[in-house]
Amino acid sequence: MGRGVGHGRLALDGLQRADLPGRHAGGPRDLYEAAAIDGASRLRQFWGITVPLLRPTILFTVVVSTIGGLQLFTEPVLFGAGAGAPDRMDGGSTHQFQTITMYMFGNAFGHDRYGYGAAVACALFVLIIVFSLANFLFVRRAGGTR
Repeated sequence: MGRGVGHGRLALDGLQRADLPGRHAGGPRDLYEAAAIDGASRLRQFWGITVPLLRPTILFTVVVSTIGGLQLFTEPVLFGAGAGAPDRMDGGSTHQFQTITMYMFGNAFGHDRYGYGAAVACALFVLIIVFSLANFLFVRRAGGTR
């Protein structure tokens, strides 16, 4: 439940460092003043100045959250343990909350299929790399840099 709290705090820190108009954090206040003089609305200032300044924070948060989601293990295991079978890794009666790490663990240690579990772990590693690169490229392209 508290898994994403640190990411939210990081985003708030990034907003503070972006120096929103009216703040005195020593940031790019001149950019906001120049944009206001040029007639940019608050919305245009947000999308044209604040979001590009937050791009590193957004990228880090998205990548780490994606990795965390792919590695989710403890919460679903504890959630399923309440059903009376603490050693089951099936994710419920119809696998409704089984994650890829539960699948890997269940195959490797529950069914003694260590090679298959290792193959799933390698596939998870490749998935994390692919999603991280896709997130990186998406956030970078959305920011206007190539």
